[in-house]
Amino acid sequence: MTDARKKSAARPGAASKAPAVVCFGEVLWDCLPRGLFLGGAPINAAYHLSRQGLRALPVTTVGNDFLGEEARRRIAAWGLDVTFVGVDRQRPTGTVSAVLDAAGQAHYEIARHVAWDRIEASGRLRRVSPAPAAIVHGTLALREPPNRLALATLWRTWPDAWRVVDLNFRSPFDTAALSAFALRHAQFVKLNDEELVRLTPGRGHDPAALARRARAFAEHHEIPRVCVTAGSRGAGLWWEGAWFWEDARPVQVRDTVGAGDAFLGGFLGAWLGRGASPERALATAARVGEFVAGCDGATPDYRVDAAGRPLRGRSDAADR
Repeated sequence: MTDARKKSAARPGAASKAPAVVCFGEVLWDCLPRGLFLGGAPINAAYHLSRQGLRALPVTTVGNDFLGEEARRRIAAWGLDVTFVGVDRQRPTGTVSAVLDAAGQAHYEIARHVAWDRIEASGRLRRVSPAPAAIVHGTLALREPPNRLALATLWRTWPDAWRVVDLNFRSPFDTAALSAFALRHAQFVKLNDEELVRLTPGRGHDPAALARRARAFAEHHEIPRVCVTAGSRGAGLWWEGAWFWEDARPVQVRDTVGAGDAFLGGFLGAWLGRGASPERALATAARVGEFVAGCDGATPDYRVDAAGRPLRGRSDAADR
């Protein structure tokens, strides 16, 4: 294991009132029968990090088209900094299309060769000060080599930034090679129980089985911190040799899209922003994820209390 991976989680940036977190990856529009919806896991995570009081910096690219203009407008309306949302004049803004098969089941096609396949780690980005406390990314945006090179540049630029991976597999871009690249330097990984079961041997999905799997995953990949979400059952956290479990609380689910991104934002907000213990950060993350699952859409308007738990009501940066 490299020295960077051996580092204990010293809560980078916790001394700052508002640690910065770079959210690197795709921004896209979900083209659904009921309309167009802005999404992309890194952008969703940035939104929820900002609700937690952190300085979220989306790093992505849109096309020089109407959808790109509207994406930038929407992100800015959320109160996020769009300085590092680049504009590509050759490639279109990313989209995901819902296609119905003969049985009426929806399948999703992620457009290729789009603007976010060419995200630049510009010199201006590398001069961000103070240095980001964390760099968050998934696997989808790693499907093209230029983005892998850009991300590696950011790792080198900010060697002390916490490297956070949310696997967030999306077929057909869920290959072993992309997973290996994402996990090779990770210091904290979030994944769901289905992804964990896919990546580890054994049987069972109950908390005890997930604990065994999380430990095996952490040891195999030499990653000291692994968080696994398990929907209505709860979530678990393997943290430097200790296992924590948080039971889910009942919620009337309206839309699970974005709940995992909200969970991650809640965890990082508690850990990086408020100095919470791993166990308390897990509980806060669970409450934020549950709240979003009970709302329409991935980015509902809300504010949080002093512990980072969501409160209904308009925030200072409403989605206009």
